Amino acid sequence: MRDLNTPCYICEEELLENNLKVLDYVQQKSGAKIILALKGFAMWSTFELVAKYLKGCTASGLYEAKLAREEFCTYNENAEVHTYSPAYKDEDIEEIAKISDHIVFNSPNQLQKYIWKVKEINPNIHISLRVNPEVSSSPVDIYNPCGLYSRLGTTLENFDEKVLESIDGLNFHALCEQNVDALEEVLSVFEDKFAKYFVNLKYINFGGGHHITKKGYNIEKLIWIIKEFRIKYNIDIYLEPGEAVGWETGYLKSTVLDVFQNGMNIAILDTSAEAHMPDTLAMPYRAEVRNAGIANEKKYTYRLGGNTCLAGDIMGDYSFDAPLHVDDTIIFEDQIHYTFVKNTTFNGVKLPSLVIKRKNGVFELIKEFGYEDYKNRLS
Repeated sequence: MRDLNTPCYICEEELLENNLKVLDYVQQKSGAKIILALKGFAMWSTFELVAKYLKGCTASGLYEAKLAREEFCTYNENAEVHTYSPAYKDEDIEEIAKISDHIVFNSPNQLQKYIWKVKEINPNIHISLRVNPEVSSSPVDIYNPCGLYSRLGTTLENFDEKVLESIDGLNFHALCEQNVDALEEVLSVFEDKFAKYFVNLKYINFGGGHHITKKGYNIEKLIWIIKEFRIKYNIDIYLEPGEAVGWETGYLKSTVLDVFQNGMNIAILDTSAEAHMPDTLAMPYRAEVRNAGIANEKKYTYRLGGNTCLAGDIMGDYSFDAPLHVDDTIIFEDQIHYTFVKNTTFNGVKLPSLVIKRKNGVFELIKEFGYEDYKNRLS
């Protein structure tokens, strides 16, 4: 680990497999199919492992669908590719139809526009409609798919019963890092509003946001809810978590570049909240730093800042048992989900390398980024 250049994301294979085993347990006991949401975790160098446990991937558009087909399905010939987008484009729909096993439309308008073309290209493709149950206990508005004026999914008021002639399933997604009680609440409203349309459907997709691998999650209750729903409606169930796959499976390693005073101790790192940990600013939330406490909890407090010109590129105030020095290592915990799938080259800052810590303890450098990765995004 000492020889790895920073910044770098380090995914621990053993921890990832532990999460996958939990998810597979849910599959085995409940009869549901769990597929990987690439928007949360798309480290395709791990797909050989992931494909041993999960049933496929859910994509948010053409490029994620291509990644799923090219990389995930290589290791599992029976893997399913599900594709959803708030709106499809004419130039993408043909290829999406060719490589997807399921396509999810966001509105009756989109379904009616594309269904005949999609079915002509891929007669075996499954069609579903995303609905909006209009209830959610999502912790923040930016991640609430059922908030006021949401663009995600069709409400009961806007549901067109004509689509029932064309669809195989319904999808809803209303959770964000939440427990099974939140699902139970949403599911009750979803049933009240949409159960009358379940006749002749093949499946219901419960979406993502299920924090199944978080300590304290009531896995047995989730299994019971899924089994009861399947029996009640004689229907298949899908779950599509992303965060639950990558949850607490690794960290972002960084290095202190400078330490100085401006009313308080400030340390500049070779990583960036803005560019490399965007959700810490968007949600926002405080990333945990290994062996650190909150401000003034320990003897030495520092404001940790990123290496960009954005004034707000700040990770937060942390305290340490000993003073920080240039070249010290800072480790941000739990930085494998919703990080490298969202990071940027803002300011031309180098993207963190991707590393896997194998089960035998060996650190394997998977990908190192450089100038060309920045340049090729521009023109």
